[in-house]
Amino acid sequence: MRKIQMVDLKGQYKKIKEVVDSSVLEVIDSAAFINGPRVHEFQKNLEEYLGVKHVIPCANGTDALQIAMMGLGLKPGDEVITADFTFAATVEVIALLQLTPVLVDVDPVNFNIDIDAIKKAITPKTKAIVPVHLFGLCANMDAVMELAKEHDLYVIEDNAQAIGADYTYSNGNKVKAGAISHVASTSFFPSKNLGCYGDGGAIFTNDDDLAHTIRGIVNHGMYKRYHHDVVGVNSRLDSMQAAVLNAKLPHLDTYNKARRSAAQKYNEAFRDMDNVITPCGCNKCSTINDTCNCHVFHQYTLRVIDVDRDALVAHLNSQEIPCGVYYPIPLHRQKAYLDSRYNEDDFRVTNQLVKEVISLPMHTELDDEQIEFITSAVKNFIKNN
Repeated sequence: MRKIQMVDLKGQYKKIKEVVDSSVLEVIDSAAFINGPRVHEFQKNLEEYLGVKHVIPCANGTDALQIAMMGLGLKPGDEVITADFTFAATVEVIALLQLTPVLVDVDPVNFNIDIDAIKKAITPKTKAIVPVHLFGLCANMDAVMELAKEHDLYVIEDNAQAIGADYTYSNGNKVKAGAISHVASTSFFPSKNLGCYGDGGAIFTNDDDLAHTIRGIVNHGMYKRYHHDVVGVNSRLDSMQAAVLNAKLPHLDTYNKARRSAAQKYNEAFRDMDNVITPCGCNKCSTINDTCNCHVFHQYTLRVIDVDRDALVAHLNSQEIPCGVYYPIPLHRQKAYLDSRYNEDDFRVTNQLVKEVISLPMHTELDDEQIEFITSAVKNFIKNN
């Protein structure tokens, strides 16, 4: 059996090596390292894939989220509601801009932001909602957008983990994750479903004026060289990373299908285990299936009930099976984001999830032998402990 990787980037690279290598060498030969033709080509290709009017590439996913907020003109003290159960980057940029983060609980089934919790958190100071499409599944965007319209709020999708996923509206129409809200951000960190070989990110929007503002922000506030019209940052996707992303983008749907297939096999293996809760699909299709692209499994995350999760992690590691705990500490308990306004009773789901979740290896190169070895190790531990 091949060595099990949490993410097998090398195996994936070998299948597209010729295209990647020639594309990167072409960039080096042209010496067009910043804002070169490959960046513009990738931008156009991703716009077409997502069905959005504007993709603005930038240096990384955290910058993308920060720049999206800067483009909306949010002011210090404005409240921004987001999920407590996510990576720190989501709340980090809110704090960096001197906005006021308002953390709320999540849904116990799909791990995404809880709609009722958003409703309770809205105040006259609320200006935006940041739903995180966690682990590859879209939040309930029908409800989020309805709330935003009712209260005149911006919605910023944190799409770092769900590139390529479909969201099905209540009327049956489908749209790509990141193409739903006023503006969205994504990350091209190497382990993402669409990842480069370094750092990279992008902002998406259908708003022409907002796109124009953001294009200036990512380039020191310049539209014309040495003319700084807005306060900006230095955040540009370099041409070699764009070349890698261009090579990978045509394979994204295939990559996501492979992840979904692996998730189905995991789910089947755990089907009869009462103390293991497997990931679900969207509200339209509660089970994972071949016809729905609602979940693209950036992570495959279980909940283990009445099981010593940390002991399970140690057991898997002893079997040379990598795994992860995303996330072990809620944001509202992180030292940087402590706030006396928070009440532990308002985070009951998140506080429970951090004790129960465990993510198993998930990538495009997983094979049946590896999945059998991983699932057997999990099941044997739970049955014997």
